[in-house]
Amino acid sequence: MFSITVRDHVMVAHSFRGEVFGPAQRLHGATFVVDATFRRAELDEDNIVVDIGKATEELGAVLSDLNYRNLDDEPEFKGINTSTEFLAKVIADRLADAVHAGRLGEGARGLEGIAVSLHESHIAWASYERAL
Repeated sequence: MFSITVRDHVMVAHSFRGEVFGPAQRLHGATFVVDATFRRAELDEDNIVVDIGKATEELGAVLSDLNYRNLDDEPEFKGINTSTEFLAKVIADRLADAVHAGRLGEGARGLEGIAVSLHESHIAWASYERAL
């Protein structure tokens, strides 16, 4: 399996419900380093996985919808604990939508999977992987 990974970051504010979250139940900020990995078994006709420039641009576009937002105030996240794991899935699904819409180019239609990792720090991160 071949893969490429592009990286960006996003800054959000949010709070959690539930004692398991301890002090994170209060409103707090989080800055995540975001890695998006695109996978395919065979390279396309240009011998690439996907256009890295387009992948980078689309990751930035997906993150811009979340960046500098208080997720507690966003209607689509109302009543949802926007955990690191949950946000990894949201980003992966939005990237998958971009692939299906053709925004990563025709060659991206041969992609087989996407994995997104959100790094909370240098020692902790969460990931979500999905097929296309």
